[in-house]
Amino acid sequence: MNRDAEKLLAEALRLAPEARAALAGQLIESLDQEVDEDAEAAWSAEIAKRLKEIDSGQVRLVPWAQARRQILSRRNASDQS
Repeated sequence: MNRDAEKLLAEALRLAPEARAALAGQLIESLDQEVDEDAEAAWSAEIAKRLKEIDSGQVRLVPWAQARRQILSRRNASDQS
């Protein structure tokens, strides 16, 4: 990574978590050269389904910190087996 990129990264890391997430999303999106319309349609349908489940109370939301701990503990458990 060159100095300009390192400087940008240092500045980005000082942003609030929400702003960093938005920036990361935009950077990742900028890498997509082609749009797969079938994939876009499938993701739109999946998002709509999940929002409906949330709105209806079918699923219980958990904070990201808790979800991350669960993911990491499952990964660590599978690494040890």
